[in-house]
Amino acid sequence: MLCWDTRAVSDTTVFTTGIKDVHADHAASHVGKAIGISTALRATPYLAGRRRVLLPMDVMIQCGVSQEDIVRGKQDQKVKDVMYEIASLSHSHLEKARSLKKDVPRKAMPAFLPALSCDSYLKRIQKADFNVFDSSLHQRDTLLPLHLLLQKLKRTF
Repeated sequence: MLCWDTRAVSDTTVFTTGIKDVHADHAASHVGKAIGISTALRATPYLAGRRRVLLPMDVMIQCGVSQEDIVRGKQDQKVKDVMYEIASLSHSHLEKARSLKKDVPRKAMPAFLPALSCDSYLKRIQKADFNVFDSSLHQRDTLLPLHLLLQKLKRTF
């Protein structure tokens, strides 16, 4: 199973808003996990260049992918299947957090805005057919600041 959990970061972000709410904490936990998992995906090309792989071995074994395949930057369907499984897990945590937002105090919503960068990356990796080595994934999302502003004004994430 995946061992990344940025829950402490998300919990701290919610804590800084001054909100003490179990629903906000629960949603923050899922947002933190989603961000941590997507960050591991984003880091894969960089780490592969340094001969390091931080992807879950159980998923890699299930899909028939070795660490060497990742280090060599293979872009075959098996590697894409690994990335799909991991991205799906991140997406499921993001969706779970969004399903909890009706119970989260509106005042806490700005603490969840970092989820937008995670969502943006997950959409871009899907467009790249789950090829983490695709060059389009290394470019900035120039519309992200606008999306952040709109979501902040709508008090959602």
